[in-house]
Amino acid sequence: MTENYLEPIVLERADPWVYKHTDGYYYFTGSKPGYQEIELRRAKTLRGLAHCETKVVWHAHEEGPLSQLIWAPEVHFIRGKWYIYFAASDHSVIRDDTHHHRMFAIENACADPFEGEWQEKDQIKTQFESFSLDATVFEHKNRLYYVWAQADPNIPGNSNLYLSEMENPWTLTGKQILLSIPYYDWEKIGFKVNEAPAVLIKNGKVIITYSASATDENYAMGLLWADADSDLLNGYSWNKLEKPVFSSSENNSLYGPGHNSFTECEDGTQEIIVYHARPEKNDYSDPLENPNRHAYYQPFTWSQEGLPEFGEPGVVKR
Repeated sequence: MTENYLEPIVLERADPWVYKHTDGYYYFTGSKPGYQEIELRRAKTLRGLAHCETKVVWHAHEEGPLSQLIWAPEVHFIRGKWYIYFAASDHSVIRDDTHHHRMFAIENACADPFEGEWQEKDQIKTQFESFSLDATVFEHKNRLYYVWAQADPNIPGNSNLYLSEMENPWTLTGKQILLSIPYYDWEKIGFKVNEAPAVLIKNGKVIITYSASATDENYAMGLLWADADSDLLNGYSWNKLEKPVFSSSENNSLYGPGHNSFTECEDGTQEIIVYHARPEKNDYSDPLENPNRHAYYQPFTWSQEGLPEFGEPGVVKR
């Protein structure tokens, strides 16, 4: 028996992030074509996100570091307040050491994120100034952590993954460790990329999925994990799978799955991966200019080793 998950839940939303709150709503955000605003959606069902209440909660500045290419927002509820993490640039075309993305956060203290004011925080500063994006946060053993992608001028490639503890939801503290670089062949197609981390904590493990290669049909997801009782800021605590765990499906015409988030189904009986994919192979010279990436979802299961098994995009076997 198989179930079909071929229909997108939100059209033209790359980098989809879904958070299920205690109020019963699924909150959704993602990269919006034009890359000039952050839109928040909410619905009581995952399918309901297609046609639901929406609100633009923040708009890019007219100039400066928060003015262009607003990418990959994520909405989180942390210690009684709402936060949206995102990346922004100061130029829509030039991407070099000076003109490129940095990471930012906005905060809303209102219980309802569709109400109140979203306040801008300072740039989230890392150990060096360079292209950085795709941050996510998670709490473990009463400590708040930040995982993100960044270019290191001393490491060939576009971006690696890093991990740090946080002093508060917009400030890093202590050491920052290198988690993963594009090492395997499947991580280096088109571009040498590790980006878009998302976190699961289960089965005595802290698990991080991430995406790699160019954002066309070669985009795919990989997996890192550490023992939940280990020192997460010790690089030796982490393991990395050699092969991708979620990749393009020719059978189902879903290409370049990745930049995912995790949630659960409406009755809480199934865990869900939400991801973006293309219904056809990229036909643009620059895949980032092609808006044909949509948000999809499907359930996933677990292996005997305690790691997630995502199967094939679009169809789930029972």
